[in-house]
Amino acid sequence: MNSARQSATTAAQDEVERFAAQADDWWDETGIFGQLHKINPARITFIRDHLCAHFGRDPMAIDSLKGLTIVDIGCGGGLLTEPMARLGAEVTGLDAAAEGIVAAAAHAREMGLSIDYQTALPEDLAATGRTFDVVLNMEVVEHVADPAAFFAAAGALVRPGGAMVVATLNRTIKSLALAKIGAEYLLRWVPPGTHDWRKFVKPSELARHLRREGFSVVDLKGLVYHPAADEWSLGDDVDVNYLMVAVKD
Repeated sequence: MNSARQSATTAAQDEVERFAAQADDWWDETGIFGQLHKINPARITFIRDHLCAHFGRDPMAIDSLKGLTIVDIGCGGGLLTEPMARLGAEVTGLDAAAEGIVAAAAHAREMGLSIDYQTALPEDLAATGRTFDVVLNMEVVEHVADPAAFFAAAGALVRPGGAMVVATLNRTIKSLALAKIGAEYLLRWVPPGTHDWRKFVKPSELARHLRREGFSVVDLKGLVYHPAADEWSLGDDVDVNYLMVAVKD
Protein backbone atom coordinates (compact mmCIF):
# COMPACT_ATOMS: atom_id res chain seq x y z
CA MET A 1 0.00 0.00 0.00
CA ASN A 2 1.11 3.57 -0.63
CA SER A 3 0.82 6.21 2.05
CA ALA A 4 -1.30 9.32 1.55
CA ARG A 5 0.21 12.13 -0.46
CA GLN A 6 2.59 14.44 1.34
CA SER A 7 1.05 17.81 2.10
CA ALA A 8 2.86 21.11 2.32
CA THR A 9 0.57 21.93 5.22
CA THR A 10 0.34 19.13 7.77
CA ALA A 11 1.89 15.80 6.76
CA ALA A 12 5.55 15.16 7.55
CA GLN A 13 6.55 12.44 5.11
CA ASP A 14 9.22 10.89 7.33
CA GLU A 15 6.67 10.55 10.14
CA VAL A 16 4.09 9.01 7.79
CA GLU A 17 6.62 6.47 6.53
CA ARG A 18 7.72 5.55 10.07
CA PHE A 19 4.19 4.75 11.20
CA ALA A 20 3.35 3.02 7.93
CA ALA A 21 6.22 0.61 8.54
CA GLN A 22 4.82 -0.16 12.01
CA ALA A 23 1.22 -0.76 10.88
CA ASP A 24 1.19 -4.48 11.71
CA ASP A 25 2.11 -3.76 15.34
CA TRP A 26 -0.83 -1.56 16.38
CA TRP A 27 -2.78 -4.27 18.20
CA ASP A 28 0.20 -5.99 19.82
CA GLU A 29 -0.14 -5.00 23.48
CA THR A 30 3.43 -6.09 24.21
CA GLY A 31 4.99 -4.33 21.21
CA ILE A 32 6.01 -0.80 20.35
CA PHE A 33 2.50 0.55 20.94
CA GLY A 34 2.20 -1.20 24.30
CA GLN A 35 2.23 2.03 26.30
CA LEU A 36 -0.62 3.44 24.21
CA HIS A 37 -2.68 0.40 25.18
CA LYS A 38 -1.88 1.11 28.84
CA ILE A 39 -2.66 4.83 28.47
CA ASN A 40 -5.98 4.12 26.76
CA PRO A 41 -8.18 3.66 29.86
CA ALA A 42 -7.22 7.11 31.18
CA ARG A 43 -7.65 8.69 27.76
CA ILE A 44 -11.07 7.11 27.25
CA THR A 45 -12.25 8.21 30.70
CA PHE A 46 -11.12 11.79 30.08
CA ILE A 47 -12.81 11.96 26.67
CA ARG A 48 -16.04 10.24 27.73
CA ASP A 49 -16.53 12.30 30.88
CA HIS A 50 -15.90 15.63 29.18
CA LEU A 51 -18.09 14.85 26.18
CA CYS A 52 -20.90 13.64 28.40
CA ALA A 53 -20.68 16.78 30.51
CA HIS A 54 -20.65 19.02 27.45
CA PHE A 55 -23.39 17.27 25.50
CA GLY A 56 -25.58 16.37 28.48
CA ARG A 57 -25.05 12.60 28.53
CA ASP A 58 -24.83 9.97 31.25
CA PRO A 59 -21.17 8.86 31.40
CA MET A 60 -22.21 5.57 33.02
CA ALA A 61 -24.52 4.61 30.14
CA ILE A 62 -23.17 1.84 27.92
CA ASP A 63 -23.96 3.96 24.85
CA SER A 64 -23.09 7.31 26.43
CA LEU A 65 -21.84 8.80 23.14
CA LYS A 66 -24.72 7.58 20.96
CA GLY A 67 -25.70 10.09 18.29
CA LEU A 68 -22.43 12.04 18.41
CA THR A 69 -20.25 12.29 15.32
CA ILE A 70 -16.53 11.97 16.03
CA VAL A 71 -13.46 12.15 13.78
CA ASP A 72 -10.24 10.67 15.13
CA ILE A 73 -7.32 12.36 13.34
CA GLY A 74 -4.13 10.31 13.18
CA CYS A 75 -6.11 7.26 14.26
CA GLY A 76 -3.37 4.74 13.45
CA GLY A 77 -4.67 1.22 13.97
CA GLY A 78 -7.82 2.41 15.73
CA LEU A 79 -6.83 2.03 19.39
CA LEU A 80 -9.02 4.96 20.37
CA THR A 81 -11.40 4.91 17.42
CA GLU A 82 -12.85 1.54 18.38
CA PRO A 83 -13.71 2.46 22.01
CA MET A 84 -15.52 5.58 20.75
CA ALA A 85 -17.60 3.38 18.42
CA ARG A 86 -18.35 0.96 21.26
CA LEU A 87 -19.69 3.88 23.29
CA GLY A 88 -22.20 4.50 20.51
CA ALA A 89 -20.62 7.34 18.51
CA GLU A 90 -20.61 7.51 14.72
CA VAL A 91 -16.86 7.51 14.15
CA THR A 92 -14.58 8.44 11.26
CA GLY A 93 -10.89 7.55 11.48
CA LEU A 94 -8.31 9.51 9.47
CA ASP A 95 -4.65 8.70 8.98
CA ALA A 96 -2.03 9.71 6.42
CA ALA A 97 -0.58 6.17 6.36
CA ALA A 98 -2.69 3.83 4.25
CA GLU A 99 -1.03 0.85 5.88
CA GLY A 100 -2.39 1.85 9.27
CA ILE A 101 -5.88 2.38 7.85
CA VAL A 102 -5.83 -1.11 6.34
CA ALA A 103 -4.85 -2.58 9.71
CA ALA A 104 -7.51 -0.53 11.52
CA ALA A 105 -10.28 -1.48 9.10
CA ALA A 106 -9.36 -5.17 9.29
CA HIS A 107 -9.43 -5.13 13.10
CA ALA A 108 -12.76 -3.28 13.18
CA ARG A 109 -14.29 -5.92 10.91
CA GLU A 110 -13.02 -8.66 13.23
CA MET A 111 -14.65 -6.84 16.17
CA GLY A 112 -17.92 -6.31 14.30
CA LEU A 113 -17.62 -2.52 14.44
CA SER A 114 -18.77 -0.07 11.77
CA ILE A 115 -16.16 2.69 11.42
CA ASP A 116 -15.52 4.95 8.44
CA TYR A 117 -11.75 4.72 7.95
CA GLN A 118 -10.11 7.02 5.40
CA THR A 119 -6.54 7.51 4.23
CA ALA A 120 -6.65 11.29 4.32
CA LEU A 121 -5.35 14.44 5.97
CA PRO A 122 -7.61 16.76 8.00
CA GLU A 123 -7.44 19.42 5.32
CA ASP A 124 -8.72 16.89 2.78
CA LEU A 125 -11.85 16.29 4.82
CA ALA A 126 -12.24 19.97 5.74
CA ALA A 127 -12.27 20.81 2.02
CA THR A 128 -15.51 18.82 1.68
CA GLY A 129 -17.26 21.11 4.19
CA ARG A 130 -18.09 18.24 6.52
CA THR A 131 -18.19 18.97 10.26
CA PHE A 132 -18.39 16.83 13.41
CA ASP A 133 -19.50 17.15 17.01
CA VAL A 134 -16.04 16.12 18.19
CA VAL A 135 -12.49 16.07 16.81
CA LEU A 136 -9.87 13.92 18.53
CA ASN A 137 -6.18 14.76 18.07
CA MET A 138 -4.45 12.20 20.25
CA GLU A 139 -0.65 11.89 20.21
CA VAL A 140 -0.50 13.31 16.68
CA VAL A 141 0.33 17.04 17.07
CA GLU A 142 3.98 16.30 17.84
CA HIS A 143 4.30 14.49 14.48
CA VAL A 144 2.85 17.07 12.05
CA ALA A 145 4.84 19.36 9.77
CA ASP A 146 2.96 22.60 10.50
CA PRO A 147 0.96 22.81 13.76
CA ALA A 148 -0.76 26.09 12.83
CA ALA A 149 -2.01 24.68 9.52
CA PHE A 150 -2.95 21.44 11.23
CA PHE A 151 -5.16 23.19 13.78
CA ALA A 152 -6.71 25.38 11.11
CA ALA A 153 -7.81 22.23 9.26
CA ALA A 154 -8.79 20.32 12.40
CA GLY A 155 -10.69 23.31 13.78
CA ALA A 156 -12.70 23.63 10.58
CA LEU A 157 -13.95 20.07 11.14
CA VAL A 158 -15.63 20.98 14.45
CA ARG A 159 -19.16 22.31 14.24
CA PRO A 160 -20.03 25.43 16.28
CA GLY A 161 -20.59 24.31 19.85
CA GLY A 162 -18.59 21.14 19.26
CA ALA A 163 -15.45 20.04 21.06
CA MET A 164 -11.85 19.11 20.37
CA VAL A 165 -9.72 16.87 22.57
CA VAL A 166 -5.94 16.94 22.18
CA ALA A 167 -3.26 14.77 23.76
CA THR A 168 0.41 15.53 23.23
CA LEU A 169 3.81 15.96 24.89
CA ASN A 170 5.04 19.06 26.69
CA ARG A 171 8.41 20.55 25.67
CA THR A 172 10.25 20.56 29.00
CA ILE A 173 13.56 19.27 30.31
CA LYS A 174 11.58 16.61 32.15
CA SER A 175 9.95 15.40 28.92
CA LEU A 176 13.35 15.35 27.20
CA ALA A 177 14.66 13.09 29.95
CA LEU A 178 11.60 10.83 30.24
CA ALA A 179 9.68 10.85 26.95
CA LYS A 180 12.68 11.09 24.64
CA ILE A 181 15.82 9.69 26.27
CA GLY A 182 14.09 7.40 28.76
CA ALA A 183 11.29 6.01 26.59
CA GLU A 184 13.37 5.58 23.43
CA TYR A 185 16.90 4.75 24.58
CA LEU A 186 16.63 3.37 28.12
CA LEU A 187 13.25 1.65 28.44
CA ARG A 188 12.94 0.94 24.71
CA TRP A 189 9.20 1.53 24.83
CA VAL A 190 9.35 2.94 21.28
CA PRO A 191 12.07 2.81 18.59
CA PRO A 192 14.79 5.49 18.77
CA GLY A 193 13.85 8.46 16.62
CA THR A 194 10.10 8.12 17.19
CA HIS A 195 9.91 11.60 18.67
CA ASP A 196 11.60 14.91 17.98
CA TRP A 197 11.67 16.80 21.28
CA ARG A 198 11.79 20.11 19.41
CA LYS A 199 8.29 19.35 18.05
CA PHE A 200 6.76 18.83 21.50
CA VAL A 201 4.11 21.47 22.26
CA LYS A 202 3.76 23.51 25.45
CA PRO A 203 0.20 23.86 26.81
CA SER A 204 0.38 27.62 26.30
CA GLU A 205 1.27 27.09 22.64
CA LEU A 206 -1.51 24.56 22.18
CA ALA A 207 -4.03 26.89 23.81
CA ARG A 208 -2.91 29.69 21.50
CA HIS A 209 -3.48 27.51 18.42
CA LEU A 210 -6.95 26.61 19.66
CA ARG A 211 -7.95 30.18 20.51
CA ARG A 212 -6.84 31.28 17.06
CA GLU A 213 -9.36 28.82 15.58
CA GLY A 214 -12.21 30.03 17.80
CA PHE A 215 -11.97 27.58 20.71
CA SER A 216 -12.08 28.12 24.46
CA VAL A 217 -10.01 25.76 26.61
CA VAL A 218 -12.10 24.15 29.36
CA ASP A 219 -9.70 21.67 30.95
CA LEU A 220 -6.07 20.58 31.10
CA LYS A 221 -4.89 17.35 32.73
CA GLY A 222 -1.64 15.45 32.88
CA LEU A 223 -1.13 11.77 32.12
CA VAL A 224 1.08 10.40 34.86
CA TYR A 225 3.01 7.13 34.80
CA HIS A 226 3.29 4.99 37.94
CA PRO A 227 6.34 2.70 37.55
CA ALA A 228 5.55 0.38 40.46
CA ALA A 229 2.14 -0.50 39.03
CA ASP A 230 3.13 0.02 35.37
CA GLU A 231 -0.05 2.08 34.99
CA TRP A 232 -1.11 5.54 33.85
CA SER A 233 -3.62 7.87 35.46
CA LEU A 234 -4.96 11.39 35.07
CA GLY A 235 -3.29 13.97 37.31
CA ASP A 236 -2.13 17.55 37.69
CA ASP A 237 1.44 17.03 36.44
CA VAL A 238 1.49 18.26 32.82
CA ASP A 239 5.29 18.34 32.49
CA VAL A 240 5.40 15.34 30.13
CA ASN A 241 2.12 13.95 28.76
CA TYR A 242 -1.06 16.01 28.91
CA LEU A 243 -4.61 16.28 27.57
CA MET A 244 -6.57 19.42 26.74
CA VAL A 245 -10.24 19.81 25.87
CA ALA A 246 -11.67 22.90 24.18
CA VAL A 247 -15.07 23.98 22.91
CA LYS A 248 -15.70 25.86 19.68
CA ASP A 249 -17.37 29.19 20.40
